[in-house]
Amino acid sequence: MAAAVRFAAAEHTETTTGSPLIDVAAALGVAAALVGLADMVPYVRDTVRRSTRPHRGTWLIWTVLAVVASLSQQADGASWSVAMAVTQAVTNGLVLALAIRLGAGGLSRLDASLLALAAAGVGGWLVAGDPLTATACVVVADLVAAAMMVPKTLRDPGSETLSTFAGASLAGALSAAAVAAPDPSLLLYPACYCLVNGALALLVVGRRGATSAGRRLRRPPAGRWA
Repeated sequence: MAAAVRFAAAEHTETTTGSPLIDVAAALGVAAALVGLADMVPYVRDTVRRSTRPHRGTWLIWTVLAVVASLSQQADGASWSVAMAVTQAVTNGLVLALAIRLGAGGLSRLDASLLALAAAGVGGWLVAGDPLTATACVVVADLVAAAMMVPKTLRDPGSETLSTFAGASLAGALSAAAVAAPDPSLLLYPACYCLVNGALALLVVGRRGATSAGRRLRRPPAGRWA
């Protein structure tokens, strides 16, 4: 009941805020969802081509967390800003399905612990009627899930698709901007999503640059006798 009351109150606030603000929020929310769809196309393509190798444990957690975040934000009155989270739940599930056969890594004890944390967030949300608690658990698990793929990216930055993480960071920024009111429970997940994916994109760029420089240094000078 508490979630239903909050949802109704939020919808009432949005409808009395003025149509221009609603139109802007709707446009930003739709833009976030479209960018979220577009940035996954090259990732799926590269995974099928086997140039990208998604970490199975990471994408399993991200799929579960996207579902939790969607439910949590909807319960707290999100409207257009939740479009990005719903889109990510669907596309992450697709990558996870591909990663089972074409990915790397597996379900470790850490993965299981993070899934338990996400489940605890959902349980706390259902019992206490507090979406902020569930979203906070999602964010913590999301950060650790991202950290799980860092060792693989450091070793082989070519095993990740740069444009996907750059686009995901933009989608997170648009989703955060689609939140009409400065509500922490609605802003927390898209803001974290923007920052984490931006950091991963920078990591890929930095490691690719370092790897290319290392190869040039190891290359023998032109004209040198063997």
